[in-house]
Amino acid sequence: MTVLDYLRGVRRLTGTKEGCAEGDCGACAIAVAQPGAGEQHYQAVNSCLMMLPQLDGASVLTVEGLAGKDGALHPVQQALVETDGTQCGFCTPGFVMAMFAFQQAGEKASDDAIHEALAGNLCRCTGYRPIVDACRKIAGKPAGFANVDLDALKQTKLDGEYSSEKERFFTPQNVETLLLVLRWLPDAVLLGGGTDLGLLVSKERKRLPAVIWTGQIRELKEIRDEPGALQLGGAVTYTEALPYLDKAFPSFGALVRRIGSRQIRNLGTIAGNIATASPIGDTLPCLIALEAKIALRSEKASREIPVEEFITGYRKIALNKGEFIASILIPRLGAGQQFFVYKLSKRFDQDISAVIAAFRVEIAGGRVKKLRAAYGGMAATPKRAAAVEAALTGKPWTQETLSNIDAVLAEDFTPMDDQRASAKYRLRAGANLLRRLQMEAS
Repeated sequence: MTVLDYLRGVRRLTGTKEGCAEGDCGACAIAVAQPGAGEQHYQAVNSCLMMLPQLDGASVLTVEGLAGKDGALHPVQQALVETDGTQCGFCTPGFVMAMFAFQQAGEKASDDAIHEALAGNLCRCTGYRPIVDACRKIAGKPAGFANVDLDALKQTKLDGEYSSEKERFFTPQNVETLLLVLRWLPDAVLLGGGTDLGLLVSKERKRLPAVIWTGQIRELKEIRDEPGALQLGGAVTYTEALPYLDKAFPSFGALVRRIGSRQIRNLGTIAGNIATASPIGDTLPCLIALEAKIALRSEKASREIPVEEFITGYRKIALNKGEFIASILIPRLGAGQQFFVYKLSKRFDQDISAVIAAFRVEIAGGRVKKLRAAYGGMAATPKRAAAVEAALTGKPWTQETLSNIDAVLAEDFTPMDDQRASAKYRLRAGANLLRRLQMEAS
């Protein structure tokens, strides 16, 4: 069951609300500190997308747990009262928990930081000004919360296996245990963050016979910031990867902030976005343009495969039974290379792309020396624009060179009409992103 269903239906902690059951509205936000070594702090997450065993050993706070033992409101709650930041109140618990996580992290009261902290919470009646005012009041101030000893989480031991009727859930602590479970249950579902897979439980109410959660495997949480490449473990979340992406590929980092809210980024993994193989998976065009590779591992062997070849069809991947994504290797930009990614969607934050385009370009002597162009939302899979690459390589890097780029792009893609955009819009927008690239990379 989902954490949200458990909180409301079993524990009767009904302050946490269900708004959308798909991680979009933030009404179900709670704060979680996971077990393990290292610095611990609470992160806001969407309880509607988490399966209950993902909380094993964690410290969990709901809105009911913030007030003091004497009933005094937490500073975040008090700030919302003082700024009239609530009206119907349905969204308020989620805002409270998102703001609590923001305050605990010690962030500054800048507009950008506040906007990012609240982007995963929707309000239909109060409007955001008083809520932002409340966030400014508590930013950078002591969290005023000492009800839980987070240091105790460092010694927490997890059970690792759970069962209910005909369902089984495994949380291996290392790769060796993961391989043993995969040998025993090769058809088990691998769970990363659950921001996609969780919808099967929260929306479709499916029963999953066997699930293996990778979120507690130490080796898969490793990040290697090496001179030649950035290596991200298969269980690294967007939040954990973001500082490294910001440093190596700023445009990629900016995109990740739009893929989902902090609640989503605190759970979701890049490996999960790859394995989902959606034609509008936002990280895929970036990884294809950057010539990223995926390290796959099984009990019998290890292998590497380019992301471009890993996606074999509509939501199909080249993952064999018993294999899992061990890491993603992203080569660093070479001398003279630039990387840009553009996302077009109806809403700026947390919206599915209509078109996404990623470009790695190298200009020398005013001409295109090298170009890798990859698009999402234009075909059944994210793919490179081979005709565009061939047409521009070696040509002057000018707007005049792009005068016929619409027709060239149409050689690469035959988009579809859907609720997000028409085929005509996608082709025109995709071509215009190349014109934007020329201006920004000149």
